[in-house]
Amino acid sequence: MTADIAITGLGLVTPAGIGVESSWQRILSGRSAAAKDPNLAGIPIDISCRVADFDGNELLGRKVARRLDRFVQLGLVAAREAIDDSRLDPQTWDGARVGAVIGCGMGGAATWEAQHTTLIQKGPERVSPLLIPMLIPNMVAGHIAIEFNANGPNLVTATACTSGATAIGVARDLLRTGACDVVIAGGAEAGLTPLSIAAFGQMHALSARVDDPASASRPFDADRDGFVAAEAAGILILERAEDAAARGATVRARLIGYGASADAHHITAPDPDGVGVGLAITAALDAADLTPDEVGHINAHGTSTPLNDAAEGRVINRIFGDDAPPVTSTKGVTGHSLGAAGAIEAAFGALTLERGRIPPTANLEKQDPEITLDVVSGAPRETAVDVVVSNSFGFGGQNGVLVLARA
Repeated sequence: MTADIAITGLGLVTPAGIGVESSWQRILSGRSAAAKDPNLAGIPIDISCRVADFDGNELLGRKVARRLDRFVQLGLVAAREAIDDSRLDPQTWDGARVGAVIGCGMGGAATWEAQHTTLIQKGPERVSPLLIPMLIPNMVAGHIAIEFNANGPNLVTATACTSGATAIGVARDLLRTGACDVVIAGGAEAGLTPLSIAAFGQMHALSARVDDPASASRPFDADRDGFVAAEAAGILILERAEDAAARGATVRARLIGYGASADAHHITAPDPDGVGVGLAITAALDAADLTPDEVGHINAHGTSTPLNDAAEGRVINRIFGDDAPPVTSTKGVTGHSLGAAGAIEAAFGALTLERGRIPPTANLEKQDPEITLDVVSGAPRETAVDVVVSNSFGFGGQNGVLVLARA
């Protein structure tokens, strides 16, 4: 079967906006979404990139929303947009041939913390019977299947901050092997809770710029000091290219390669030499039957942490050489949405291909002199791009790299 997979629908709920167009315009503006977070009051790092004005009751209906943790709410809203964009009809498609693969690293963290407080303060008899179905990560794929009549393979991938990219890679395999005709793929995460953020803070993974949140996420900048935690959901509708062509679908971009690897180095720190990352990039390019010089843009993992950005810069230099393509990290605007990051960045990569605009890296004021890359900053770069590489890396040393091409 063809190696090309068509992306026929996109849906986004991000700190940059609710919906694809609002998210994309904020990404192009280079304005960070980071701000003080009232839900984190009382802990040292009290900033985040939260999805502003998201009202699950309004968007999903109160009866539905009250039974769902926020990560599932975000995922369902993004999935609705993606399916509408694809012009597929879940009421008439063959549900047995439709799969759902969604990345999620943490599951229902907010529900877990709230119900633990209930247990301590009010006793076990007051714990909600919905606790388990609201917190387990697989429920985002389960609810998508229920709403959209998708009876095919139903999976949640949990590879930390690589989860969204892993989900898209697994979806590609389901299509290429003929197990599915359509896959709803992506990632959803909503872990902005006091316990989670306190834990990241204790790891010294977060930016400490709490007095200036808007400048806190600064990938590749010499003064970067950590990431800003975020929530988001990104959903892509994937089909085999020939099937999309047969039904006259509008193709936003093509997914032509995927590579995965492990650093096998450390539970949280990246391998400074980027050996595992290099394996994933090389595998993804091989799957796409491309050489490094054919890549027009790299959407970097670019978390704004000292170790990650330096290691990623070194491996890009090693593989792509002195003429490496322009690089950006959209996390300067969105912050780091953990298990959703790979999915929303794949969507941004598809939009770069479709619209011919490479987004800027927000807050890049003084590029780290050790990172000798062409990092786009200041304003979008207007240029036709034929191939985008999207990098995602996670705790545990798990790496996932997607290769996208213009439709």
